[in-house]
Amino acid sequence: MKGDRTKPPSLEGDGRMPEPWTPSVGIVDHGMGNRRSVEKALERVGARAVLTADHDALRATDGLVVPGVGAFAAAMRAMRELGLDELVIERAAQGTPVLGLCLGMQLLFDSSTELGGDRGLGLLPGEVVALAPEPPSLKVPHIGWNEVAFTRSSPLLEGLGGREAFYHVHSFVAHPAEESDVLGRGDYGGPFASIVGRGDVYGVQFHPEKSSAAGLRLLANFTAVSARVAA
Repeated sequence: MKGDRTKPPSLEGDGRMPEPWTPSVGIVDHGMGNRRSVEKALERVGARAVLTADHDALRATDGLVVPGVGAFAAAMRAMRELGLDELVIERAAQGTPVLGLCLGMQLLFDSSTELGGDRGLGLLPGEVVALAPEPPSLKVPHIGWNEVAFTRSSPLLEGLGGREAFYHVHSFVAHPAEESDVLGRGDYGGPFASIVGRGDVYGVQFHPEKSSAAGLRLLANFTAVSARVAA
């Protein structure tokens, strides 16, 4: 359960907040990914970012971000060794908003075929497979700005147009089992799921902290979702 220090304070009799309240977003520190860059980006959009592997500290936040750069199996091994896999699953089951970034998005799914395969967090049904663009001459990993077309509305995408460009770096892509979980698709020698969401569990295949104004707006939207759920 959330700690009292993260809950919005009760309103005064005249309807005013007795003191300023800043929603907290925990960054799950499993040791892989641009954690400091994500921390700074969240602070820039008004969140109180908490970068930690401490379970009690992460349980006291209003939302969780799972970052990640590197190999799926290595990240999951680190998560399991620190008990962070069970913590994220537990908090998601309690209704806490969760956002996976890049590799962190892939970790939300059931499994990956990378390096012999491994199981993921299982918060979203589906599998992560190797990016196989057509023509094969396209370079893998896919690195750079790629336009993402939004496929349905979501609180994560409020204030953004029908499509935006985001900075991607990846060699694998998620194949959601349910089409309704796809919020936006990019195209790199074929379409791929770039933004996913089910309830308050979200994932983006790109790095919002490196994606200029659109990326910051997305992080601000997640912070707002976390604040609404906490309230």
